[in-house]
Amino acid sequence: MFDVLGGRFLRVLGIETSCDDTGAAVYDSERGLLSHRLASQIETHEPYGGVVPELAARDHIRLLMPLVGAVLDESGGRYVDGIAYTIGPGLAGALLVGASVSRALAYAWGVPAAGIHHMEGHLLAPMLEKPRPEFPFLALLVSGGHSLLVDVQEIGRYRLLGATRDDAVGEAFDKTAKLLGLSYPGGPAIAEAARRGDPQRFRFPRPMADHPSLDFSFSGLKTYVRNTVESMELNDRNIADVAWAFQDAAIDILVIKCMRALELNHHERLVVAGGVGANLELRKRLGMLAKARGFRLYFPRPEFCTDNGAMIAYAGWIRLAGKQRDGLGFSATPRWPLTDLPPIG
Repeated sequence: MFDVLGGRFLRVLGIETSCDDTGAAVYDSERGLLSHRLASQIETHEPYGGVVPELAARDHIRLLMPLVGAVLDESGGRYVDGIAYTIGPGLAGALLVGASVSRALAYAWGVPAAGIHHMEGHLLAPMLEKPRPEFPFLALLVSGGHSLLVDVQEIGRYRLLGATRDDAVGEAFDKTAKLLGLSYPGGPAIAEAARRGDPQRFRFPRPMADHPSLDFSFSGLKTYVRNTVESMELNDRNIADVAWAFQDAAIDILVIKCMRALELNHHERLVVAGGVGANLELRKRLGMLAKARGFRLYFPRPEFCTDNGAMIAYAGWIRLAGKQRDGLGFSATPRWPLTDLPPIG
């Protein structure tokens, strides 16, 4: 099914197992996304207030093959021309589940496979929407493990402009939710509580917002939340007011840094992806800024902001079409800078 003259694959199976979501999808180069499914592990990890790596890997083993069978059936046939799987960054055990299954299927079916960088998958997720962003653009990648500003010239040509110096913004949401006694994951829980908050009661600090660099810092904000929480009784009103103040500060930091990066690097397009990209208040404020400053703003749909197989299938199609091939051996890369990726051949 590989079109040698056209240099592209018709159909790619994507597998995502980097953390606590098991995802599978099939992408077709002519028909687009044919099917995608996601199995969440929230109920498994919620009692612990965060992801337990061993439990995550065990759930991937249990969930992955039924998902693969389902997306193949839904795509109209149990055949693919290549397999893409997340090889890093992420939890080593979870990554190895996806890598071993993907390599085994590729060998059994006689098709090529490509290991995909998890954050490149997020970066390309808006390409699944219409209109698609054109290169070059600025990317804000915000999740539980990453807070990055990236200058994107083309696929594989990435320049890191800013990163977090401590906690990622999604991690700060999770830890703040835990301090407030809210559920895991923290992002949706904080956003829901903040809807009932009083905007006038608290104003929390914006660490590094005035710093000339494009780096982020959220640990000081988290500490300020802890000190505030320890000075009060945790009732519904106090929880809502603190949630509003925290979200307001965290989003302010992201918006300020995006505005500075757009101006310094003369970009006219901003892509926002990753789990925090689903936050409605962030979308609202960046939308207002885009309208005022005249740049174009792109988000994936909310279900493709969190980890998913669709973004891996799409990134895999791009990489496989660019002649990337993995050997029979496989490994996981828990730590992997995005800027180490090669351009497309």
